[in-house]
Amino acid sequence: MQIILLTHSRELLRANNTGQLVSQVLGERARVIEWHRKQPDPVLITAIDAGLVGLVFPTDDDPPLVSSNSADNVNASAKECTPPFEYLLLIDATWQEARKMYNKSPYLKSLVKVGLQPTYASIYPLRRNQLEGGLCTAECVALLLKQAGEPELAQQLTECLIGFIER
Repeated sequence: MQIILLTHSRELLRANNTGQLVSQVLGERARVIEWHRKQPDPVLITAIDAGLVGLVFPTDDDPPLVSSNSADNVNASAKECTPPFEYLLLIDATWQEARKMYNKSPYLKSLVKVGLQPTYASIYPLRRNQLEGGLCTAECVALLLKQAGEPELAQQLTECLIGFIER
């Protein structure tokens, strides 16, 4: 499983961006793509067209569903999405920015959604107007890693996040 962080340009400048921790821990398994509304990344579009990308994004469906047809816009747990997805895409931005990015990017709406259902509250206290039950980028990736059978890497990312918060 590889992670794509579709990152808002303002997020790249924020000192409290947790996406940088994902890149630090996962190295080449994480790719940061700056979001451009009118010019989406061509490599990303190619991967989406090939059905290789699932979108980690909040959903109201409970429990998550799995579709054998990747063209259907349904939910699946991370465990069930690894494979068929080679890449899991997360929108790395504030919740307000993430919603705008999603709504202004038709190619994101076409993706199969991977709904996370955490059993714990976020430990990331730095942002206001958080989505109820929402996690920061690093917490989402740690949960995905854990569900994909990589608990050591998930723990390493969580420890980096704790150190990041405490500094």
